[in-house]
Amino acid sequence: MDESGLDVAACLVRVRAGEDEAVRALMAHLHPLVAKIVRGHLPRRTDEEDLVQAVYVKVFTKLEQYRGEVPLEHWVSRVAVNTCLNEIAREKHRPEWRHADLGEDEVEVLQNLAADTKDLGAEQAVGARELVEKMLADLSPEDRLVISMLHLEGRTVEEIQVRTGWSRPLVKVRAFRARAKMKKHLSVLMKENVP
Repeated sequence: MDESGLDVAACLVRVRAGEDEAVRALMAHLHPLVAKIVRGHLPRRTDEEDLVQAVYVKVFTKLEQYRGEVPLEHWVSRVAVNTCLNEIAREKHRPEWRHADLGEDEVEVLQNLAADTKDLGAEQAVGARELVEKMLADLSPEDRLVISMLHLEGRTVEEIQVRTGWSRPLVKVRAFRARAKMKKHLSVLMKENVP
């Protein structure tokens, strides 16, 4: 028996026998642990509750693999961490942007960009900045640095060359490639926004 009063070994026997009440008791026992792990490893575009449910699905579908050599909580922790890491890796392999990833201010900026090319009003400046920050976050650190220095700080290629130690052609190539990645993300978002 653990500190919560649940006899985990007896509960596992009942779970394997298909008792719904035992499944609920085990989930209640494991929930604080699973939720804490998911919060600590939550991918950007994944809902916490969805990932917690995915962990439970894996735990209960692979329960026959648990041999009792380590405490159940250790085994569940490993399953939870691996589930989170797999989701993070999946997101990195599918870095596309979705309209649902944006906040209200960012959606408004995007809608105005799709409607016409007029300057953004002061009320949309915050949304524009947040949209740019999200797009920058998907770049490599080097690309993010060159875009920030060149376009946000207004530095020249020569100033960036001095500060980074990169050659002039390298600064230009990095800036070009980073802008291309950002344009691709923006183009995907604008296509989603078209009615």
